[in-house]
Amino acid sequence: MSNVSYKPKRRIFINGAILFLVLQTVAITGQLLSYQSTLQRAIDKVERRISLDSAFLDVGNQTLQTPVNSFAIWQYTTKLNKELSQRGYPILVKSIQGEEFKSEDITEVNFPKTHTTVLKNAEQRIDIEIVSKPTSHALYFSWTALLIALLVTPVFAINTRFTAKQRALREEALLPPIPKLIINLEDKTISNGVTDNVVILQNKPLCFYTALVKFCIENPEEPLPPHKDVPSELVALANKSFGRLIELGHTKRKRPDFNANLDKTLSEIRAALDEVFANFVTEKETYYPPRAQGEGSRSKQHSYALPKIALADIEIIGN
Repeated sequence: MSNVSYKPKRRIFINGAILFLVLQTVAITGQLLSYQSTLQRAIDKVERRISLDSAFLDVGNQTLQTPVNSFAIWQYTTKLNKELSQRGYPILVKSIQGEEFKSEDITEVNFPKTHTTVLKNAEQRIDIEIVSKPTSHALYFSWTALLIALLVTPVFAINTRFTAKQRALREEALLPPIPKLIINLEDKTISNGVTDNVVILQNKPLCFYTALVKFCIENPEEPLPPHKDVPSELVALANKSFGRLIELGHTKRKRPDFNANLDKTLSEIRAALDEVFANFVTEKETYYPPRAQGEGSRSKQHSYALPKIALADIEIIGN
């Protein structure tokens, strides 16, 4: 339960209201589409019904110059509208062949939209006027939308740190692994933390390199020319690392002279790094003591310091 927290009540309410509005909009859209479909089907059915009954319906004949039987049209329209109302259709027939069906129900408010159509055959023409209910007639409050919103809103209230942590882990898993220098004084090895490339170093290069890394992190702008003595601070750090090896039971010998055979010590360190970072050539540059380039005065400008290294790039075990 400690990993679960809850959002503010105001935010929960806003999320629930937005969800309800979205669901209600979806419901209204469905209602409108359903109404249009129902309306069109109803009009088609009425037109087909009148077309089938036209042979028995005395609507007059222009060719024969016979008049419309108003009473017969009124009886037919009354019967047809009663049937439409009983079946719940959103339409009524207002007039057939100009003979209007008079009713208090047919007003511009109740039936504002008019649809006119003409039925023709070889002998006669029938003019029909149909009125339909307003679109608002099809709209209603969706209790289903409200129920779903009430059921889902509590889910929005829960804000789990565990989920955020999982998302961060997934994003991290998608990124390629980043190697870093791991110096292990307990087993006298260096590795990159990603692959199985592990190299055992002798006491002197291991202690010197551990000290070099610490010194360059603390003094990133300090040059280390190989033709000069190793700075006393760097020697002190190397002696401290050697003392730690004694404490760990790796050696009982006296402390080596870290100023002697500096080139050999750096060469052993570079060889170990070449193996450890064989698959990470670019990353190796951060940890690799630069080689001297050229001869004479140019070599005097050389430095074996590690100017790019930072505390986040390393891990020292058993320090």
